[in-house]
Amino acid sequence: MTELGDRLSPDKVMLGVCCTLWWNDDFPTIDAGIPFGQAVSEAALAGFQGTSIGHKFPTDNTVLKAALDLRGLRVSEPWTSTYFTINDMRQKTIDAFEDTLTRIKALGGTEVVVAEFGGSSHLQPVDLFANRPVFTDAQWDDLTSGLQELGKIANSAGMRLSYHHHMGTGVMYPDEVDRLMASTDPTLVHLLLDTGHIAFATGDPLAPLEVAKAHADRIGHVHMKSIRPEFTDRVRADGLSFQDGIELGVFTVPGDGAIKFKPVLEVLADAGYEGWLVVEAEQDPRTADPLQYAKSARAHLTELLGW
Repeated sequence: MTELGDRLSPDKVMLGVCCTLWWNDDFPTIDAGIPFGQAVSEAALAGFQGTSIGHKFPTDNTVLKAALDLRGLRVSEPWTSTYFTINDMRQKTIDAFEDTLTRIKALGGTEVVVAEFGGSSHLQPVDLFANRPVFTDAQWDDLTSGLQELGKIANSAGMRLSYHHHMGTGVMYPDEVDRLMASTDPTLVHLLLDTGHIAFATGDPLAPLEVAKAHADRIGHVHMKSIRPEFTDRVRADGLSFQDGIELGVFTVPGDGAIKFKPVLEVLADAGYEGWLVVEAEQDPRTADPLQYAKSARAHLTELLGW
């Protein structure tokens, strides 16, 4: 075990992998036909302890938990989209969040991840950057008050809520992350640091490190993916969509691409981070073999952590 691995030891952090290596949940056409059973078996084979929930997962909690238990896996997180910044969606957002919370708790999970998708450009076949929403002050108030309410619901259930800044949304750039953190209670709303999304948004592979430094005490969850700058730059310059970028190969796993992960992990270790480190790379499985990338990412983490 390395010195870094002593501070981010297996009793403090868990290593997960997102199912987006095997298929894409936003864009179902990005799919090589890999079934649920193969995906979770390969996640376990690659040496991970957990995985996110994807659209191919069994909807029956008993069936899903049995399949994960068989492979020694846990649920690292579910995903819940919020829509606080658009009309007449507050209560529907809260209801959907409570449904997700009930499910994840039944599966033994402790984390829930949200992102505000009101007005998001990331699912549309349009210029990703030019068409992202820019929230008004009133929308910021609606978002932060809504997140505070979700955080109270999560806390009362013994769960932790983390907010995922995301490409194509109104919380995409570092200054927007700063505003969100400054406008919410640290006991209710934590930050999901997504290294790939913040580097893609800024065009700067050092941006994840700077955001980690700025909000180390708020980080409750981490998505670890890298970027390929030649493709992120092309998306911006040519006005491409998020799907175009994924199919080009803007994202890749730790150990590949432009982001250096050791400095980010050092910041987390200095802050006493405890929680999930989840490898993610929204790649096309028809051209990027999921098991190969999962194993290479796990090998890179072993090199850094020593376990």
